Amino acid sequence: MGLRWVGERVSGLGAGERVGFRVLGERRCLGVWRGGRWRECGRGAVLGEGGARAQCEECAALDRVRSVAADTYADDPRPYRVYLAWFGPGLVKVGITGVAREGVRLLEQGALAYCWLGRGPLMAARRAEEVVRHGLGVPDRIPYARKRAARAGGGDCRAELERVHGAARRLPGWPETLEPLPGEVVDGAVFGLPLPYGGLVRGLRDGAVLVGTVRGGAGPDVHLDVAGEPATVVLDTRRLAGWCLAGVGEDAVTTAGLVERVGEGGEQGELF
Repeated sequence: MGLRWVGERVSGLGAGERVGFRVLGERRCLGVWRGGRWRECGRGAVLGEGGARAQCEECAALDRVRSVAADTYADDPRPYRVYLAWFGPGLVKVGITGVAREGVRLLEQGALAYCWLGRGPLMAARRAEEVVRHGLGVPDRIPYARKRAARAGGGDCRAELERVHGAARRLPGWPETLEPLPGEVVDGAVFGLPLPYGGLVRGLRDGAVLVGTVRGGAGPDVHLDVAGEPATVVLDTRRLAGWCLAGVGEDAVTTAGLVERVGEGGEQGELF
């Protein structure tokens, strides 16, 4: 788990490590992802403070031109896997990922467990994804607020994934070119999450300071102990992208109002 800076540097975010920074200036578009690095936005576009996406509309549109997720790269020759990901009781999604990425995509999403359904060319994987989505009512997208809240629910990930895997394989219309894979469950619960969490970092802006100690993380979320907060605080690192960050001294404290308590902003309510 770590933060990747523009360029090649990565800062680790291991459990027990101190996180401390001050936000500087305006949030700007990261540009376009090409050749394993960010290419600068030609307009230097200024972004809104609170969103999870760190691209302007023009750069996001350029990225979608070669996006498998947006179905604009249908002739991709690489092999893909179809997966089932478990985020909590009753919260399973279906999706696809490149074979070369192994389970990285699932960890990026914060899946607490997952299993593979099949392997084959992109369009066969897409077809299988649709078969499962329509045949079983399993979504291919889940709002992140629901994933986050579901982590506190416990539950038997193995039994649920094995049940959905078996039902998926019995559905008609399975692509002939997709190799079935056994439903061996991979337990992704290596995040060391402290549950439940008590608040979300919301108020990133010029001059804001955040100081805390890492307790764990899942997907883009980092759980922090922050002085003055009764429970751990979640920093969605997607909301950091595009900001300039500066270090702070040992005596720095978190800016008042930076943390929004769960329930105050209505995010928890998506579960109910």
